[in-house]
Amino acid sequence: MTFFRKNTNCPTSEKLLAFQKAEIPAREIDKITVHLRFCEFCSAEVDLYSHYPQSEDSVERTEIPEPLYELAEALLSNRRREFLERLFAERR
Repeated sequence: MTFFRKNTNCPTSEKLLAFQKAEIPAREIDKITVHLRFCEFCSAEVDLYSHYPQSEDSVERTEIPEPLYELAEALLSNRRREFLERLFAERR
């Protein structure tokens, strides 16, 4: 089973956006093109950028709240039930 997510070999979102906008050096174009053949997640990200152009405005980075991060991890790893049971137990 493959996981639909970035891994350590994936280019950053910034590089993928620059790739989609043709704003990266030629040597990186080939590398990313090969990566996109094998990585469905990054291919989908580049496709997203082509359909929904990104704003040129910079956005301040913020930390994701811990409960939201835990929920995302649980959803991505099919541990929803375990997460929800723990969440409700903590609220009692």
